[in-house]
Amino acid sequence: MEGVDHLAHERSKARFDVDAMKIVWAGSRHAFEVSDRMAKLVADDPAFRKDTRAMLGRKELFKNTLRKAAYAWKRIIELNLSEEEAYKLRFFMDEPAFTDLHWGMFVPAIKGQGTEEQQKKWLSLAYKMKIIGCYAQTELGHGSNVQGLETTATFDPQTDEFIIHSPTLTSSKWWPGGLGKASTHAVVYARLMTDGQDHGVHGFIVQLRSLEDHSPLPGITVGDIGMKFGNGAYNSMDNGILRFDHVRIPRDQMLMGVSQVTREGKYMHSNVPRQLVYGTMVYVRQKIVTDASNALSRAVCIATRYSAVRRQFGSQNGGPETQVIDYKTQQSRLFPLLASAYAFRFVSEWLEWLYKDVTQRLQANDFSTLPEAHACTAGLKSLTTSATADGIEECRKLCGGHGYLCSSGLPELFAVYVPACTYEGDNIVLLLQVARFLVKTVSQLGSGKQPVGTTAYMGRAEHLMQCHCSVQRAEDWLKPSTIIEAFEARAVRMSVACAQNLRKFANPEEGFAELSADLVEVAVAHCQLIVVSKFIDKLKQGIPGKG
Repeated sequence: MEGVDHLAHERSKARFDVDAMKIVWAGSRHAFEVSDRMAKLVADDPAFRKDTRAMLGRKELFKNTLRKAAYAWKRIIELNLSEEEAYKLRFFMDEPAFTDLHWGMFVPAIKGQGTEEQQKKWLSLAYKMKIIGCYAQTELGHGSNVQGLETTATFDPQTDEFIIHSPTLTSSKWWPGGLGKASTHAVVYARLMTDGQDHGVHGFIVQLRSLEDHSPLPGITVGDIGMKFGNGAYNSMDNGILRFDHVRIPRDQMLMGVSQVTREGKYMHSNVPRQLVYGTMVYVRQKIVTDASNALSRAVCIATRYSAVRRQFGSQNGGPETQVIDYKTQQSRLFPLLASAYAFRFVSEWLEWLYKDVTQRLQANDFSTLPEAHACTAGLKSLTTSATADGIEECRKLCGGHGYLCSSGLPELFAVYVPACTYEGDNIVLLLQVARFLVKTVSQLGSGKQPVGTTAYMGRAEHLMQCHCSVQRAEDWLKPSTIIEAFEARAVRMSVACAQNLRKFANPEEGFAELSADLVEVAVAHCQLIVVSKFIDKLKQGIPGKG
């Protein structure tokens, strides 16, 4: 019925302070006010409408995305929005676009790996959108295995240039967002070669298209890789292919914040620690975990509202049928996803702190927490993105047949989100990296070296291997210490068991391959412990408002 708020009755029964909870979700009153202001700005502007997106053909969809991105930038300039406000405006625009990679990968890569001079030159152009950048790392033949990349950057001492080349079909850059149509420049990752010696993978700033007419420059083959999964969805992004045929760039377009090549062709490390690049990685993964909480919250919001409105069965004497949300089977599937959305939000706030802590430590040449920071960010990226992708699909099923309609928002949300399980590290590969770190931590327990950060619980391995759960009644699970100890005991016992089984193999790598399925489960248990512990830490801080 037109004008009827079918959710008013449910909302009136809330036993907590809704306004206070909004602040908790946003992280602070300031963050909420910025978010609320930008949400209204986008919602009130018909230029940002998206109700027909799933029905557009690819060409029309991409043109529409270009128009929206250009219009968004125009509004950012006109309103003199801050970086924080501009980020939120793009978030509420809710359309994957080349600008995501420009601001989310191209700019951070230069900030994290470039010298001060390089940052001054390139960021001044990037911040004004005078150039559009993307992040060209993944190749047709190699994704997660970055060390296997085949593109080469060979230094020519005669001309003081690098020659960027794609020697094989599999060395073609494949997947970078923004590459297919929009980008003028890319941070290209290639094997650095000097005097016949391979120095591994390094980053280079390469111009791809003319700033005059946008045509590909000589030696550059570039294009869009075509349609992806779903209607609308990620098809608004111009993922691309890129090949180089002996393309020359000046030597100073190698990102030289961490290592450099001199005019004479000598490869050397700078005074800046190489580990600083991990700071950018922690930043990107923190953003991915935040995105997980956003995506899952949207799906849960749709499914919860539907469940409150939808009625099915249970009519008594001709009265209304039972609300779907009142069925225990619906609650047992839906409510844990709601809790997970909050848990992922809280752990992303903690990751924001971790990023600042890691950055400060790296600047002070303190690398002690780096392996643990790398492991927990890798694991949390994997855990939250997998759980969110599965959660969105579960929310679709919770909405019955209506959830399958594009108008529900769920099919497109799923199609947009699932790539997160692959980009920035395949989720299973990341979990195996975490497992290696955990097994190494277990092997060092008897050496006197104390585990730090999220692995500190392993320092109590002897107790956790022998302790028994003290729960006698259901109410006992309301004690945070009981929950934490149960998760700690499970994690440490699984880690120790795997470490013991690995010792049975003469060749450690053979053992890792044979026990990889078990190692993945070990990593998941550890990461679930992190999420639960950070969730409880947040609750202990106290939630403002009544209820």
